[in-house]
Amino acid sequence: MRRPKTIICMSEAAYAAVLPEPERSAIHQLLDVVGILHPGDASTIGERPEWTEVQFLVSGWGAPGLTSQILARLPALAAVFHTGGTVKSITTEAMWSRGIRVTSAAQANARPVAEYTVAQIVLALKRVWPRALAWRQERRYLTDDPLAPGALNSTIGLLALSRTGRVVRELLRSYDLRVLVYDPTVTAEEAVILGVELAPLERIFSEAHVVSCHLPLLAGTTGLLRGGHFAAMRPGATFINTARAGVLHETELLGVLRARPDLWAILDVTEPEPPDPRALLLNLPNVILTPHLAGSQGEESRRLGRTIIDEIQRHLQGQSLRCEVKRQHLAEIA
Repeated sequence: MRRPKTIICMSEAAYAAVLPEPERSAIHQLLDVVGILHPGDASTIGERPEWTEVQFLVSGWGAPGLTSQILARLPALAAVFHTGGTVKSITTEAMWSRGIRVTSAAQANARPVAEYTVAQIVLALKRVWPRALAWRQERRYLTDDPLAPGALNSTIGLLALSRTGRVVRELLRSYDLRVLVYDPTVTAEEAVILGVELAPLERIFSEAHVVSCHLPLLAGTTGLLRGGHFAAMRPGATFINTARAGVLHETELLGVLRARPDLWAILDVTEPEPPDPRALLLNLPNVILTPHLAGSQGEESRRLGRTIIDEIQRHLQGQSLRCEVKRQHLAEIA
């Protein structure tokens, strides 16, 4: 069978991370790769005569949006296999109008984010960060902390059962924890199957020992979380955000954390990234900042490449795509 002509377009770092050997070899066995482009080369897409026959684009972080100008140079393009998470940076109305199919490795990236989240939930339930800080700064060795609920019968609040939120829920099944969920899209019947209890935001913030945010950044979620939500948190509670900084009012969160040193926030995302070196965010002792690292790191990135290789194989065999993104999905995903 003739291998479809293909362009690979992503940053050099992404190419090295998600398509090392043997994933790179697998791509070349399945596809006739006629060009490998990095961000500085993106404007040259379609300039070679043979690229008029390109059917597939394997994209990743650093790939450009598929504008009408680029698509005009790729008249045979039929499918995009995106090794990154969100496809919003590459999809365009011109692409959808052409009927070009798109699939993404977002589900594969959800697992490491969920694993990071569950690790932070367990640490929060044992109040590891404040106790470590007390020892480092004050030489107080807190073998007992009345605000540490432990990981038995405690309450966890999940904000949205997104891709990541659902994996978090599954990973938490091995713990004896009560799980509250805020997600208007989840039905009561589905909640029973998932073993969670649906609740409004106000109740989750007031009852949960740990609140973990997995909200996609959409028009309806931008700035959704306000100071009043954080102020209502129980003594010693922790807020974790691995989603998007734009879903909360950061200044209001920081105001509450300043007034309530018993509360803690673990933030893997900020606005902007990285934060301003002078920002209050960097100077509050009850804020743990990580540099947007919850997603795939090191060998974990190979899952992204493998996911796309599987999708390419399915497409070539005429099977349905497991990770296809359709235009109507964009209103619900990050």
